[in-house]
Amino acid sequence: MKIYLLAAALFVTSLSMGQAFTGKGDQKFQVGLSTQENATGINATYDYGVGQNISFGISTIYALGVDDDLDADFGERADVRLRFNANIGNVMNIDDMFDLYPGLSFGTKNFGGHLGARYFFSDGFGVYAEAQVPFAKYDTANLTPEEELNNQFNFNFGMSFNL
Repeated sequence: MKIYLLAAALFVTSLSMGQAFTGKGDQKFQVGLSTQENATGINATYDYGVGQNISFGISTIYALGVDDDLDADFGERADVRLRFNANIGNVMNIDDMFDLYPGLSFGTKNFGGHLGARYFFSDGFGVYAEAQVPFAKYDTANLTPEEELNNQFNFNFGMSFNL
């Protein structure tokens, strides 16, 4: 079910969203809703362009709404990730305001990947959608539901800003 939701969201995103990744020196800030099993929260990212199609950045997620039967502390609710993006919107030549960016992230809980898309309605404001998945979890034991927070598939969407 999550795969179908992701595919539909990325399809809609590709039709209705946009970008404006300008390469070296480009700066993006995004803030939005993060959804995952047993929790919803807030996601914020900052990306800085270091090349024509490459950016580095940081991402944070904090699970605000955790299911009532979980007893998650701050360390289980929060995650910080360093990230690398390959901004390929201009390579695909769909629209000048559209950016598709696959990437990798190194977080406090795992090494993972993400696939995102953003569309800018003006020079400064747009929307984004991003799916994140862990490739390798640092703790390989059987994780409790609390330990799975931010250590599993999650989907983020919200507002994107050019700085």
